[in-house]
Amino acid sequence: MDIGLHLANFTWSGGSATFVDDLTRTAKLAEEVGFTKLSVMDHVWQIRGVGPKEHEMLEAYTTLGFLAAVTERVELLAWVTAAIYREPGLLAKEVTTLDVLSRGRAWLGIGAAWNEEECVGLGLPFPSTAERFERLEETLQICLQMWSDSDEPYTGKHYQLGSTLNSPQSVQRPHPPILIGGGGEKKTLRMVAQYAQACNLFDSPDLAHKLDVLRGHCDALGRDYDEIDKTVMGFFDIGAQGEKVDEVLAHLGELAQLGITHVHTGVWDGSSTDQLEIFGERIIPAAREL
Repeated sequence: MDIGLHLANFTWSGGSATFVDDLTRTAKLAEEVGFTKLSVMDHVWQIRGVGPKEHEMLEAYTTLGFLAAVTERVELLAWVTAAIYREPGLLAKEVTTLDVLSRGRAWLGIGAAWNEEECVGLGLPFPSTAERFERLEETLQICLQMWSDSDEPYTGKHYQLGSTLNSPQSVQRPHPPILIGGGGEKKTLRMVAQYAQACNLFDSPDLAHKLDVLRGHCDALGRDYDEIDKTVMGFFDIGAQGEKVDEVLAHLGELAQLGITHVHTGVWDGSSTDQLEIFGERIIPAAREL
């Protein structure tokens, strides 16, 4: 099992005076101690459950470009891109650019979007649920066409592209891996089976059921279920001094038994290195053996 690091909170104890240095150190240390993926949220305001909306929030793809410049090995992605926040052709260019500048470390993490409040606040589109999922699927199709050898037009219900020319192409071929976030059983998990290399589910009591639903979609579409990485997002309390590490490792073992191959977690204060060091010393090496 691999462990990834998600940066959701940017309101750190060092404040703005040390933030850029703290972010640089956090990214470098995450790579050094063995986190395999490094991600940021695709939000423009802070979200409930992490902090008040007024707290600091960086734009995702600008931040990922910065992280690409200060790291060498860790894979980079937005966890997850809101499909409706950018036109699909521009999104494909952004992920391609990240892949080129990181020398082949970009993923496309994507979902249908949910935060209506920030969309209304900053004038971003927020159509109906049904339309958001239609746009998500067309976005996936457009990205895959732009990463292919075809520069033919694309004509969908919501998007029309006169040419899907994409130069330079992505370093990773046939394309950067795609992760689709969400556990919707009829639409999201069907799209995972059809288009993605990884799913992302929450660490919840219905996790086994969601995986069974994904397996069913794979069977219906003729997709090999084992080709898809099963990822879980969860924030684990390891204790200030690592006193809860054994509990976390026991739970990671339970997730591994379900077939989870990657767990994505986070730390609250990037101005401190203590938690990352505990992960690197006691959790990441043990998780690799699961």
